[in-house]
Amino acid sequence: MELEKYSFGVGDRFGHQGKAQLNAIMKAKQKGLNIVPVWNKSHREHTIIGTCSCDVRTEADTAVKELDWTDSCYVDADHINMSNVDGFIEHSDFFTLDVADYIGKGPGHDDQKRFRDAALKYVGTLNIPDIQEQFKITGEDIDRIGSKFLFAIKEAGRIYRHIEQAKGKDNFITEVSMDESDTPQSPVELFFIMLMLAEENIPAQTIAPKFTGRFNKGIDYVGDVGQFEKEFNQDIAVVNFAIKEFALPDNLKLSVHSGSDKFSIYGPINRALKRFNAGIHIKTAGTTWLEELIGLAQAGGDGLEIAKAIYNESLTHFDELCGPYATVIDIDKSKLPSSDDIEKWDGQTFADTLRHDPTCSSYNSDLRQLLHVGYKIAAQMGVRYLDALQRYKETIATNVTDNIYQRHILPVFS
Repeated sequence: MELEKYSFGVGDRFGHQGKAQLNAIMKAKQKGLNIVPVWNKSHREHTIIGTCSCDVRTEADTAVKELDWTDSCYVDADHINMSNVDGFIEHSDFFTLDVADYIGKGPGHDDQKRFRDAALKYVGTLNIPDIQEQFKITGEDIDRIGSKFLFAIKEAGRIYRHIEQAKGKDNFITEVSMDESDTPQSPVELFFIMLMLAEENIPAQTIAPKFTGRFNKGIDYVGDVGQFEKEFNQDIAVVNFAIKEFALPDNLKLSVHSGSDKFSIYGPINRALKRFNAGIHIKTAGTTWLEELIGLAQAGGDGLEIAKAIYNESLTHFDELCGPYATVIDIDKSKLPSSDDIEKWDGQTFADTLRHDPTCSSYNSDLRQLLHVGYKIAAQMGVRYLDALQRYKETIATNVTDNIYQRHILPVFS
């Protein structure tokens, strides 16, 4: 199974927007942009919502059938590890092996020695095509990189072989994810991580490093855009060089996690893809859930009341909701509107405040981040929320499709 050049992850918390998401991909195809959809959902999201991987497969298959989509599509077991992978194996064909928690754990002596022996040939000056900078590599660098990353890649190998035993070789896509680590990986570190993948015989088709800057949930990139652009270009150059140097899969490409709403870096990404003729995987999730809330608010009536109730409960349970996401949100509580303020709003005011439109004076990134992590409140509503999604599906679908197509696909891929 070989992943196409351009792929777009479409997470859907409540499993009702598959057709609206696929419509965005189909609009892109009509414009000559060939992108394949990857429906992704993590173990944490399944646990909170009360769904399982079979539900994501059903959503994907239903959308594909009803819209007569004949190109590839995939279902991603997002951010899995050995403790939860078995619940995804039957219904998934794309596996994101999340090994960030294992970074920094020291490998065994024999494993470290084997890596050092394989890497010693690069001691001296390392020249990577399309990177002007020359990298000086020492034995101490190799030991440091091995100590930091080798255990994590060995764990990725253990998960990969577990999946391979169950599904068979070449019957699934493998991504290795390190984006939730504390610090970005340098080009040199990424190069030697690629060597580790080759030594571990992991046929990764996408890799998700941690980039510089903040990738907060649901809002724009926070950081030095120029520095990001430099690192992103260097990372593509490293991947291209490593493919040839280590005989890794020819279609191996970068994956950008928490990729939704990072509008300020879409231009640099677009330029880099054109410069290198490179592929990419963009992973999104919560942006679709927020478009559901926008659609409910715009619908008025009970839809607006539900949107307000979710915000009010999110405000009440602020610490509980934000705690698990503390590393990927930055909310200034003083800038959050009160429940009394919200109660006075009409549907358009609510939608304008929530929608990610930096040109709109009503836009509030703090409210948006809170509601991004507030999907647990909607899940607790149960039938009331799900019935509203069905009742106002046309309004919601328009928002979902336009958000993915206009704000995400076109800036990245066109």
